Amino acid sequence: MLYAITYVSIIVPFCLLDGVWLTVMGSLLYRPTLGNILLPTLNAPPAAVFYLVYPIGILVFALLPALKAGSVTPALIYAALFGALAYATYDLTNYATLRNWTLLITALDIAWGAFASAVAAAVAYYATRGIGAWLGIS
Repeated sequence: MLYAITYVSIIVPFCLLDGVWLTVMGSLLYRPTLGNILLPTLNAPPAAVFYLVYPIGILVFALLPALKAGSVTPALIYAALFGALAYATYDLTNYATLRNWTLLITALDIAWGAFASAVAAAVAYYATRGIGAWLGIS
């Protein structure tokens, strides 16, 4: 039960943050730079898979150590590291293989992955602790 609470507590803030980021930066950075290599509309199934799978990494590598330690600090550090590494895999591969992909997109996206993951992990840490205490589980 606690894992389900933690998982949902990660998905909600991460999706909200990433939705705002993509909405704002899509028109300011991605579309002007990448142009016609972007689809005109979102391909929802792979996006849904990402938003369902990625939080599992935050849960396993950041939230569980933080909950075990009883401190938000591991959640922040490990989620930021996980986010930076995951986003770097995507961004550096694109930078190495796509003509239109830029260093600016690469750097901003990696920083964003670290930030959004850390914030989602911190929110989930406090939500999990609060909900778990309220329900009498830990």
